[in-house]
Formats: sequence, structure tokens, C-alpha cells
Amino acid sequence: MRSSARFPAIILGGCLIVAFGLLGYQLADGLITFKQMNRTVVAKGLAEKEVPADVAIWPIRFREGANDLGTLVKDIQIKNDKIVTFLHDRGFTDQDISINPPAITDSETLNYNTGQNKFRYTAESDVTVYTTNVDRVRQARQEILELAAAGIAIASNDYEARTEYLFTGLNTLKPAMIEEATRNAREVGEKFAQDSDSRLGKIKSARQGVFQITDRDKNTPYIKKVRVISTIEYYLTD
Repeated sequence: MRSSARFPAIILGGCLIVAFGLLGYQLADGLITFKQMNRTVVAKGLAEKEVPADVAIWPIRFREGANDLGTLVKDIQIKNDKIVTFLHDRGFTDQDISINPPAITDSETLNYNTGQNKFRYTAESDVTVYTTNVDRVRQARQEILELAAAGIAIASNDYEARTEYLFTGLNTLKPAMIEEATRNAREVGEKFAQDSDSRLGKIKSARQGVFQITDRDKNTPYIKKVRVISTIEYYLTD
């Protein structure tokens, strides 16, 4: 009885061993196939373009001081009028010009007042030009010494009063630049595939980078450099 019961158990055990062996082979073969099907290469394509700025923001800032508040306000108004006249003479319109309220400080109200201030009241005044005529701003800035000759000391070294040049036409450039970056990425991928004795297949994934707009250099902020990098992952085939 015991010999007859042991025989079917031996057969069952042998069948399980064979089954597990076949399953293991199939799983191993499946992993190899999976890895082969997912041979990929990641390529980056760069597109760059230089463009002229199409908007200029030009703050003209000066400082004024007086011991009488009424005198200070009057002097600021006179100098603002001179600046506006200067700008009108160079082709700017009232729509291009804005006059901001002056920031006035009373030295007697300051906690750190040392009593050595020359004037009790000091003020900063800004006349700002906002225009799409960038060349006109560049030309007028070269003639700013005329304001100094009129008694207006322009705060040219003030970081907050620096002239800004902007480029606002990015949307018109995007399609062509994305196409160029994608084409460059494919060229990189094809070169890699050629060097590895493979062929470039379909796109697995693609990521478009953020468009960046920077000054070409510190001396020509009115010329902008636009750049974008596209990252594309391709399948490789033999």
C-alpha cells in the first residue's frame, strides 16, 4: 500500500519541477525581450535665435532736497517739466511718458537722524518712458547730458532706475524654434544610432524645455538671445 501511494506522489513532484522550470524559462525570456524592446537613447536639441528688443522702459530719476516742503514740491515740478520737454523734443508723446508721485522723506521723522542732513526734506522723482520705439530711447539716452546742463542730476547708477529692454514676440518664434530643436535632437539621436550599429526608431517620449530670453551680453541689452532645448527619447532598433 505504501509503495503504491508513493508512486503518484513522485510523478506529481516531477511534473511540478518540470512546470516550474518551464515557467522560469519563459519569465527569463520575457525579461530579455522586454529589455530589447526598450532600448532607447535620449537626445537633446538646441535652438537659439538673436532678436532685437521691441519694448523699452526708461526711468529717468533725480533727487531733490530743500528745507521747505513747498519749495521742494515746486522744484520737483519744474524739473519734471524740463524732462518732459526734453522727451517731447526727441519725438516721445504724452502716451509714452508717465510721471510718478515723488517719494518725499522728512529727516526729522527718522529714528536714525544724526542732525547732519543738509536738507530737512529730500525726494526722489521718476519720469518713465514706456515705448516700442527702442531706437529712439537709445538715441535719447546718449543726449541725457542736456538735462545735467539744465541742473538736473540724473541718478544713472541707481539699479532700480536702469533702462529695461524687453522682447514680447516669443509666440511668433515658438513654432519654428521648436521644430528646429526637434530636428537637431533627431540628428543627435541618428548619430548615436549610427555609432552603435542601430537604427533610430519612433519617439518614446518628448519634453519641451522652457524658453529663455536673455541679453546677448551686458553691453547690448537691447539685443536678446532666445533659446530652448527639446529632450526626446527614441527607441533603437537593429
